[in-house]
Amino acid sequence: MSYAIIRNANYKKNNLAGLYKHNERKNTNYSNQDINKDNFCNNYSIKKLYTTYTRALKKLQEENNLEGRIIKTTNVVCEFIITSDKDFFESIGIEETKRYFETAYSFVANYNNLGEKYILSAKVHMDESTPHMHLVFVPVVHVKDKQGNNIEKIACSEYWRGKDSYRRLQDNFYTSITNAGFNLERGKSSEREHLSIEKFKELTEYENIKFETEKEPIKELNTDNIEIIVAQNKKLIKDCNKLSGYYIKSAKVIEKYEDLQDENIELNRENKELKEKNHKLNNYIHKIFDVVTNVFKISRNKLLQTIKEYVK
Repeated sequence: MSYAIIRNANYKKNNLAGLYKHNERKNTNYSNQDINKDNFCNNYSIKKLYTTYTRALKKLQEENNLEGRIIKTTNVVCEFIITSDKDFFESIGIEETKRYFETAYSFVANYNNLGEKYILSAKVHMDESTPHMHLVFVPVVHVKDKQGNNIEKIACSEYWRGKDSYRRLQDNFYTSITNAGFNLERGKSSEREHLSIEKFKELTEYENIKFETEKEPIKELNTDNIEIIVAQNKKLIKDCNKLSGYYIKSAKVIEKYEDLQDENIELNRENKELKEKNHKLNNYIHKIFDVVTNVFKISRNKLLQTIKEYVK
């Protein structure tokens, strides 16, 4: 059985140029050998982008007065990679394949109350062995400010609020796709491996944070002596800065670990496809050998020796 697959990745501003070039096939060379440049013409857009991701993001911010503090480490866009497997797409044909991606596009536009205007682009790649769609959007949430006014802001962490956010995405996507008539199984919630408790503590400065927070509990000051209050305040600031340093380091380590996990998942997928291609190629070569040895009445060993001499 084939699966309804939707995966998410988050990107910062300095990642947008490379992401744009890859999705819109603006690069000259590609490390992914599965990409067939002769088939670029078969790629198409469900939502076409007429500029770069960076410029499109800036335009959206200006036109919609999007709030949200954007700094170097802020995730400003998300990308869904939506697909299934090669056999599924071959079985349903080109027109139904397009309907599959159009259904997925409509799902994303309405999921989490996003809004179609915040989808930057939706590009379907038909130039690889398995059709898939790169859907890039700005994670905008619709909330109220302190005065009770409705506002829209870029907030990736709020868009993905809740530890079960990816599970809910998988559940809702599966429901949307199957309701549209596609006979698929639900995709896996996550292919990431879980860290052991010991490894997690080692990577995230857990023991250091625990030591700092437990070594000297904060005591309430019952004094009007301004010097004592100032001294205590300075100490608290110093302790907070130290904990902040541990926290930032921990967050970066976890983010890097998850990025490496995602990269490993993608490499495993590509490796599996290469193994399948290699297996098919080996079968094809063996069949050619059988035909040649039968037609020319030559032994397989003799044929191999002839080929080796020719190659030399």
